[in-house]
Parts: sequence; C-alpha cells; structure tokens
Amino acid sequence: MFYPLAMAGRLEHAVERFRRRGEPVGDGRVSAAAFRAAVQERLRHLERELAELKSRINGLIFLVAGTALTQVIMKLMQ
Repeated sequence: MFYPLAMAGRLEHAVERFRRRGEPVGDGRVSAAAFRAAVQERLRHLERELAELKSRINGLIFLVAGTALTQVIMKLMQ
C-alpha cells in the first residue's frame, strides 16, 4: 500500500541528513590523516567510475563496429 505522508517524512528526513552532512563539525578543521584518507577514498571512487565509463564506451564501439561489419557482409551477400 502507498503511504504518501510516510514517504514525504522519510524524504524530508533524508534531505535533512544530507544537509547536516555538508556542515562542518566543530571549527571545521580536519586532521591531515583524515583529509588524506578522504582524498584517497574519493580517488578510488573516481577510478572505479572511470573504469566503468571506459568499459561502456568500449562496448559501444564494438557494437557500432559489429553493426557496420554486419551491414558490409549483408551488402556483399546480395
């Protein structure tokens, strides 16, 4: 069953959590080790995203090349 009020409350709660996450804690200073760890985690995430993007682009290239090759073979068969 669909409960729009409950969903709206959960959405508001999620938005509030998102807003609080962006606020600095304390005076806003972070230790060098924590900063380095955060940067490394972001780089790992970026590397995973880039690898996924590369694989999707490679898949598209092979799809287009396969389609073109199929069209050439079909023309030669006629």
